[in-house]
Amino acid sequence: MKRRVVITGMGAVTSLAVGVEESWKKLCNGESEIKNVSLFDASFLKCQVAGEVINFSAKDFLSPKKVKKTDRFFHFLIAATRMALEDGQLKISREEQYRAGVVAASATGASRSFEANHELVVKELMRSVTPYLIINISANTAAGEMAIISGALGTHHFLQEACASGTNAIGLGFRTIKNQDAEIMIVGGSESSVTPTLMASLDNLHAMATGWNDQPRKSSRPFDKDRNGFVIGEGAGVLILEELEHAKARGAKIYAEVMGYGSTCDGYHAVAPLPSGKSAAKCMELAIQDAGIKPEEIDYINAHGTATKANDETETLAIKSLFGDHANKLMVSANKSMIGHMWGAAGAVEGIFTAKTIQEGIIPPTINLDEPGPKCDLDYVPHKARHSNVKYAISNSFGFGGINGSLTFGKYED
Repeated sequence: MKRRVVITGMGAVTSLAVGVEESWKKLCNGESEIKNVSLFDASFLKCQVAGEVINFSAKDFLSPKKVKKTDRFFHFLIAATRMALEDGQLKISREEQYRAGVVAASATGASRSFEANHELVVKELMRSVTPYLIINISANTAAGEMAIISGALGTHHFLQEACASGTNAIGLGFRTIKNQDAEIMIVGGSESSVTPTLMASLDNLHAMATGWNDQPRKSSRPFDKDRNGFVIGEGAGVLILEELEHAKARGAKIYAEVMGYGSTCDGYHAVAPLPSGKSAAKCMELAIQDAGIKPEEIDYINAHGTATKANDETETLAIKSLFGDHANKLMVSANKSMIGHMWGAAGAVEGIFTAKTIQEGIIPPTINLDEPGPKCDLDYVPHKARHSNVKYAISNSFGFGGINGSLTFGKYED
């Protein structure tokens, strides 16, 4: 019998809100909480805006002692995990602990802790460096904490795969269940890279949006002619994936079905996408084939949509080359216009939002799309959300190093 994988719990920490429902509500309303950076003095940067997480207290989810010892990305991941477990009402029994696993991900891991402690070394305050730095830098310890609080003792992975990290975490969890190696997988990604060194590097790479410091909410502009880079975001997303019969047996609510996963590599450049979009198109094609459906059955694409000139044009080209005439009927939108680019958490959070799109029949808008770029000519659902029945959707993540991940989600039907 074909094993089916469904989503039974979700948790999120975003710049919009702490929690899935409030984040989703604001996303659908076209709201943005992208603001001027407050975590440090960013006046030396050309890009001084970010999608920071606000009104978040790590002590609501972790003991004060553990909060002090661990990095901000760790806090976000555990918060999202606890919310997902509570949402899914999941309690893993002793009998099935080794049939439940964890896949977590981050692009940069404990970057905040590293920068803060390295500054102490530079000041020759070596004895002030925390002994827990090495535990934070070994970022898989965050996935270990997910296992501790959930009781999942099965397969366990931590991915560092740039902007595709969160999507590939979902994909690996999906395949683990499909391949009969688990009944439950707790999967997700987390990022807290709003830091001086990382933002300075991106600034010098000319990757981030500039010229919008006095209008931060307008800075992230996927597919717009005036886009000139992405806006960094932070937060986390965690999903409970479950084999369908296992979910039904315990009476779990089901948000959507994960139906297919595609993964490819450009093999082209460290930061630039393959101009032809061939590998991105193949990635989507594989995710659709894995789902056992046809390209023309896809209703919606949650785009990678970073607002860099090259990415938006390449993703548009990839969609057109794969879908042909159907591309003109597709709805495509970019969550990053409101939450920024959450790097390793992006695919996980956007996977959650894609599941909500299918569940509620609402396409979140692409805000700040005042005039599409000359090579961006699809229906990007500008400015306002749209109500539409969505049976099948794709969520894309295309990362540095040319790593690509696509997921096919479907409306759950028994």
